[in-house]
Amino acid sequence: MKRLRALLCGAATAALATAGLAAFAAQQASGASADATALSNRWYAAAPYLMPHDNNPPDAGTIMDATGLKAFQLAFILAPNGGGCSPTWDGTSPVSSDTAVASVINAIRAKGGDVSASIGGYGGTKLGQTCSDAASTAAAYQQVITKYQLKAIDFDLEEPEYENTAAIAHEIGAAKILQQNNPGLYVSVTTAGTADGTGWFGKQMLNEAKSQGFTPNNFSIMPFDGGFNGAAAQTSALTNFNSILQSTFGWDAATAYAHEGFSGMNGRSDTGEYFRQADFQTVLDYATSHHMDRFTFWSLNRDRQCTPPDNNGQTSGTCSSVAQSDWDFAKYSVKFAGVTPPTTTPPTTPPPGGNCTAAAWSSSAVYTAGNTVSYGGHTWKAKWWTQNETPGTTGEWGVWQDLGAC
Repeated sequence: MKRLRALLCGAATAALATAGLAAFAAQQASGASADATALSNRWYAAAPYLMPHDNNPPDAGTIMDATGLKAFQLAFILAPNGGGCSPTWDGTSPVSSDTAVASVINAIRAKGGDVSASIGGYGGTKLGQTCSDAASTAAAYQQVITKYQLKAIDFDLEEPEYENTAAIAHEIGAAKILQQNNPGLYVSVTTAGTADGTGWFGKQMLNEAKSQGFTPNNFSIMPFDGGFNGAAAQTSALTNFNSILQSTFGWDAATAYAHEGFSGMNGRSDTGEYFRQADFQTVLDYATSHHMDRFTFWSLNRDRQCTPPDNNGQTSGTCSSVAQSDWDFAKYSVKFAGVTPPTTTPPTTPPPGGNCTAAAWSSSAVYTAGNTVSYGGHTWKAKWWTQNETPGTTGEWGVWQDLGAC
């Protein structure tokens, strides 16, 4: 999951500390986290990723109220940046002394939801790299499970860790130990996706799991950042990955699908691919019709519209770079969980003008220098002749000058 984590996760925000502090304060006398009532596995399978420390974390309660979402995949548990075999959030915040993430978890549980924790991700040092063996790796992760009373955990095994055979052996071995020591624990293993399903290192990880006799609830692939072009390429990769699961574990197609998951990226990917709402619906239809075990995405931090909507052709960790209403993509996770989201009428393109006085932009109209239009709640002025060039690309070579919000 490259997903801008190495590039855009440097600045922690205090926003998470405002969510659920009252609920958390009531628990501090005993040092306990709020009691966790397990959700159905389908909710943990549908939980989208949320970074509680970075990328302008949204308020989880707001998302729950707007979409009906109940589960969140909190990211990421790593080894300390200075080394060692103890769990931290993002390599910087020790789990042992954490109060901020705990307050977010308590606020989610107070509204009837729950969380899973995700281990690893793209970048940073993983515990499988720093702990000496599977047992010590599992002991570090058990601290996380125990502190937050987790009913689910995700092993996000990708670059550069999954190129280290010893580290992957530690991670897979730890996952197996945790599964044995925490009855009912929902365990997902997430890795990189390719057009063929997954690459050489992903296949080696599957072989390691087979050699250790470990079967998680699912193996999920991330079909993005690899030359994918919309939903058709993603469903093709999922079909190919199903064949890999069959050949590796000796499963039939139905059993392989029952242990297969999808982890997408909403909006513009790191490499400039685009996955819009219609693509998510297509993959969701594929996942449900094949009875797949998991449907998730990176990330809720990005599940809102940029300004301008296309973010000037850039990828962001805090918005999607496609036209959307807030939490559009979260609603596909809600549907996967078997729940109907609240009825809304999200726009497929930005609203044409809001309170703007200029006429709404039209793709068929011809505009010349000085003409003004309204688009996305802003007024735009043409710099020269143009037709069918969407307002939003600003700068020296953009035809439209943004005159500001109406």
